[in-house]
Amino acid sequence: MLKSLTMKRAETGFDPEKFFLALSDKTRLRLLNLMGDDEVCVCFFVKILQENQPKISQHLAYLRKAGVVATRREGKWMHYRIITPTNPYAAQILRNVRNWLEENPEMRLERERLIAVCCSPELSEALQDAPRPAGIGKLKYPCGINGNDHYQEHS
Repeated sequence: MLKSLTMKRAETGFDPEKFFLALSDKTRLRLLNLMGDDEVCVCFFVKILQENQPKISQHLAYLRKAGVVATRREGKWMHYRIITPTNPYAAQILRNVRNWLEENPEMRLERERLIAVCCSPELSEALQDAPRPAGIGKLKYPCGINGNDHYQEHS
């Protein structure tokens, strides 16, 4: 069995152990939750998760090596987005995990915090020039600015 698994990994490039380890860490699950269907800059992860940038980057690198996220550089900014694993079983598992994350109350609150930060007209100094997640910027969503909920469209 082990030889068979090793041969399949070499043939497909998919490593089941890395995949499952990637999904076994709460910080990595939180990162996947924040990405959702968007491409998100590392600086927003640092702000929302209140962790240092090297720690966030290490977790994102692990997700990338496991074939769960892809990166794109734009100047000094690194963007991450979820990709579908090449293995169909892993792809289904990731879809199920993402569905669970969307329904988890704690994860929903973090996603709402990301939307609020991206929606804020006054970004912190660290986020001043950061590109906002494209998917969030195209949506209309409630923004709690000055304690008032209203819908605001961003371009």
